Amino acid sequence: MEAFTLSRIEMSGLLLSLGPNSERKPLHILQEAWTKFHRDEVREGTSLPAFLSTDIPPILHKLIKGRGVKGLSLGEIASLGALIEYSTLSVSAMQNWVKRDFKEYLGSPREGKKYSINQAAILFIIDDLKAALDFESIRQLFRMLFLAPERDDDDLVEPAQLYHGYAELFEEIKSRSPVPAEGQALTGNPKEYQWKSDSGIKSAMDKMMKRLSHLSRGQRDAVQNMLLIAAISVQTCYFQAMARQYFNAVLFLDF
Repeated sequence: MEAFTLSRIEMSGLLLSLGPNSERKPLHILQEAWTKFHRDEVREGTSLPAFLSTDIPPILHKLIKGRGVKGLSLGEIASLGALIEYSTLSVSAMQNWVKRDFKEYLGSPREGKKYSINQAAILFIIDDLKAALDFESIRQLFRMLFLAPERDDDDLVEPAQLYHGYAELFEEIKSRSPVPAEGQALTGNPKEYQWKSDSGIKSAMDKMMKRLSHLSRGQRDAVQNMLLIAAISVQTCYFQAMARQYFNAVLFLDF
């Protein structure tokens, strides 16, 4: 069976579509994501057998049927995480984060016995950041953005919006070629990073910042720095996935 794969911009859009005020439906996002890899089949009228050969996890079946989702179990979050490109998210890792490493930011399920969309976003964010940072560094970043962990109303930015923001930024970085060149410093001055001065990437950053005009200058800087760090961490996930792929190919072809 073919795997159903989502980019981070698609996954973040899917999470946001589950909110009460979303204008987009989860089904439309999933349709667009699947069609992206099956344009030939759609054009040739063979989309039905192509879709039937795609592995669809139960949580996607629920979303495709249009059932309302107010919260997600850890198993459902792990199933969604497995669809994200370059991701290595697992149920066991999330259980450790919920019970120990990030207990203050995740804690108990907030939608009955299930986790909220923002809690799911935090788990995805942790999975991305751990590619480049240790847990204490991630907690320090969270303290800057989420202030009082037990409250949601004082967050500088909602976790789901933050996830969507750096997903947009990474998509812009990905569109620049070659990918490995992104983030390369010309000198020792961080302000001279090539991607930071790129007009397209700056536009993606400004788009996110406009939604946070109510924040102070220092608070906006904190969010902007988090977006940059997270986008670079996703690039790290990409490089790690490439290294694993090449290593497995070397082992497999050694005959």
